[in-house]
Amino acid sequence: MKKFTAILLLLIFTTASAQLKWMTLDEARAAQKVTPKKILIDFYADWCGPCKVMEKKTYNHPQIAEYLNQNYYPVKFDAEGNQKIEIYGRVFSNPDFQNKKRRNAMHELTQYMNVNAVPSIVFLDEQSNPITMLQGALTARELEPYIYFFANDEHLKIKTREEWENYQKKFKSKIKD
Repeated sequence: MKKFTAILLLLIFTTASAQLKWMTLDEARAAQKVTPKKILIDFYADWCGPCKVMEKKTYNHPQIAEYLNQNYYPVKFDAEGNQKIEIYGRVFSNPDFQNKKRRNAMHELTQYMNVNAVPSIVFLDEQSNPITMLQGALTARELEPYIYFFANDEHLKIKTREEWENYQKKFKSKIKD
């Protein structure tokens, strides 16, 4: 019985630690002031099937969730939502928001970040300045090299496509499945 209880507790702890701890953009920016880290923003929409797959399989993959929790402030942002966001010296909102279950107007921050499809990921540096955007659904294995690349400031060193391709070839995935 003691073994069973110990195994059960281990499974619960392992599962809980593999969950990504999402924040709002305001929470992430406040946390940056205390402990500087990059921000990963997941732009999604409620109706988006690939967004739901990424939430379940990519972001909550144990290696991805653990790395993001340690090295980023992960933000989940409704690309069509109606929240007000103050950043870059202005307030972003969605004045054309309609509270209904179908596709909605794009949020002004979504437009400002040049996101025109979901899912999309935008990486921000420690001062909340955009680094780059990735569009489309990614598996955990596809996302992994990017999160290491930006967290370790490799993007500041690589200037050519050839250097990027060499980085990808040398990258050793920690994902075993």
